Amino acid sequence: MYGVGIMSGTSLDGIDTVLVKIDGYSTNTKIEVIAYNEYPLQEEIVDKIKLACSDEQSHAELICSLNFELGYLFAKAVKVLLDKAHFPIEKLNYIASHGQTIYHIPEKKGLSIPSTLQIGEAAMIAYELKTTVISNFRVMDMASGGQGAPLVPYSEYILYSQPKQNIVLQNIGGIGNLTFLNGSLNIDDVFAFDTGPGNMMINEACHILYGIPYDNHGSIAKKGKIIFSLLDELMRHPYLQRTSPKSTGREDFGEAFVKDILFRYQKYKREDIIATFTLYTAKTIAFHYQRDILSQYHIDKVIIGGGGSHNDTLMDFIKNELSPISVYTQDELGYSSDAKEAIAFAILGNETLHQHYSNVKSSTGAKRNVILGQITPKPF
Repeated sequence: MYGVGIMSGTSLDGIDTVLVKIDGYSTNTKIEVIAYNEYPLQEEIVDKIKLACSDEQSHAELICSLNFELGYLFAKAVKVLLDKAHFPIEKLNYIASHGQTIYHIPEKKGLSIPSTLQIGEAAMIAYELKTTVISNFRVMDMASGGQGAPLVPYSEYILYSQPKQNIVLQNIGGIGNLTFLNGSLNIDDVFAFDTGPGNMMINEACHILYGIPYDNHGSIAKKGKIIFSLLDELMRHPYLQRTSPKSTGREDFGEAFVKDILFRYQKYKREDIIATFTLYTAKTIAFHYQRDILSQYHIDKVIIGGGGSHNDTLMDFIKNELSPISVYTQDELGYSSDAKEAIAFAILGNETLHQHYSNVKSSTGAKRNVILGQITPKPF
């Protein structure tokens, strides 16, 4: 069977698409990556997404229109991927799309109940590609009392578990998240949660201060000095004090949060802000390892994926914070850091089609294992 996974994350740096050949399901899954592509998001669409996520400026008409616009863009991104791979659309069996998160409320908040919204209309993708689409993966987990995130741990359990090896998979996209595989090969022993900001704050500051989308290889941070008063303030963020299961997003660490910091610390050099945000990401990761893992287990190795794995300064900070634990990037071990989350949703979509659960209860807090995703059939 051939499937495509689509991931458009909180970092807003592009639409990740991956074409895979996949057979079997659950622990019998066999997967081969055929092609990967990152479809860039134009500044105009990024601005619309940020506006749609804004508490102050978002409105129903914008979200309604953007839902269809992103559906069309996701379909276009898949077409580009298939052209790149010289793969005929007719052979494609399914597409699995995470969608673009607009708002995520993992726990009751005032009058708001736990809920989540990812957009990128599946019907648009199904019609354009003439195939089955699986989307909206988070909501069934939330119906079962979970937080609807993180969802990648199931795929990591399938792909990376090794007997008697304690392995941590650390993803650094817009948000950072970890998955702990303790070597028992029992999925109920797996736990995962968001560690806090990944690239999100760094990227936002780079956009505002430099007019660029991200700190390429951490070159700006490398030149900066740490603002310790700011670092101390950030380390007191209430998200760090919460225990798992927990998840976060743009609501906690997005544009509004960064703009407030930049206003209050405007007398400091730009590179010092970027350096401090970069070290903050590393320290939030290390904080959770010390409190939530190393207090009970040893760690044999850490494998880092996502866009943050290409930030050399961030990687140096993380290795220093976690020393003497061995830290690798996925690329160093022969895997693709960039394609990781898109591959995860290709796997989750395959589980859905086989009517098999793919949430990890210990990670999301769900009451039971459930089949994730909503299926939009091949339209004709």
